[in-house]
Amino acid sequence: MSQLRLPNSLSDFPFPRCINPHYAPVKAETEEWLRGMKVLDPSVQESFEKCDFVLLTAHFYPSLTLDQFRVASKMHMFLFVIDEYTDQADSQGVQVYIHMVVDALERPHVIVPVEDGQCNLREMARQFWQDALAVAPSAYAAQRRFKANMISYMNAVANEADDRAQGTIRSIDAFLEFRRQTAGGYPTLFPMDFCFDIPDEVMQHPTMCAFNDMFADSIFLTNDLYSYNVEQASGFDTQNLVTVVMNEQHVSAQDAMDWVGHYNAQLVGRYAALKADLPSWGPVVDRDVEAYVTSIGHGIRGVDAWSFESERYFGPGGLEVQRTRVMTLLPNIEADVATPLMVMDAVGKRTAAEAGSLP
Repeated sequence: MSQLRLPNSLSDFPFPRCINPHYAPVKAETEEWLRGMKVLDPSVQESFEKCDFVLLTAHFYPSLTLDQFRVASKMHMFLFVIDEYTDQADSQGVQVYIHMVVDALERPHVIVPVEDGQCNLREMARQFWQDALAVAPSAYAAQRRFKANMISYMNAVANEADDRAQGTIRSIDAFLEFRRQTAGGYPTLFPMDFCFDIPDEVMQHPTMCAFNDMFADSIFLTNDLYSYNVEQASGFDTQNLVTVVMNEQHVSAQDAMDWVGHYNAQLVGRYAALKADLPSWGPVVDRDVEAYVTSIGHGIRGVDAWSFESERYFGPGGLEVQRTRVMTLLPNIEADVATPLMVMDAVGKRTAAEAGSLP
């Protein structure tokens, strides 16, 4: 079977792997909460839990307190449920989800009953947001930024659904700008943000914006490298940068992966220079900014580490793929609805193991 070698974009990135100490108990709590929400079909629930999104949260935010980490874990669970829903929806369906989410964020005190079998996404959003407001009740600027980022993200996902339905493959430049929004990186800045509630005039400084953009971009670059295999197997790869590069430059998947890896390495290589360009806003704000940009570094490293430690992209063979940097291409899955999340189970345990092995 064909194999691809994964570039190591973060080989020189100075942040080590870190895990939040509250990971184990919060994982159990959050997965129980997710099951209680009944937002996933039982056929998807097991695959979803194998992805271990609380582990991603632990990598992203190693310094959060217990209560803060609980909120961050619910946020990630909520965002990945949205991702799973919108992968199967057209743009009109995504608009329905947007209405549910925005309504929950604007009216978290209002419970809207749903009958058995109806979509419970609004209640999931409401409970997450209610907990966030309780943990950071006065972080008004961070709350406002999160809501704006969520709306931008979900509107972009609606446009992505149109592209997917039409088989549209954008140019590299257009896709880079578009993917920055559809990957959901900006909303995941929220747990870094609500700890400090940095003023808008500081967050809008060009260097701070560049840090946020670096984070959002590196998240999707790492994702597109590691998710390409399951996405090409499920037919979802038109919205992956590897496919976009292959299409525009007429190169192989390996050459396209090398291009994406080099682009990401150059991007994160600017971290130290950006940090040196930060102005001073006084000792209190400077301390918060230092902690914030440090969190961005942990997040960039964290999504890379989680990609191998969970079963999201490589099945149970992730650590072997991390060691060898080699993966075996999965066969195409023929199904009416087969999202990337479901591919590993659909191809069977044998192929999932092969995805993380050498001949």
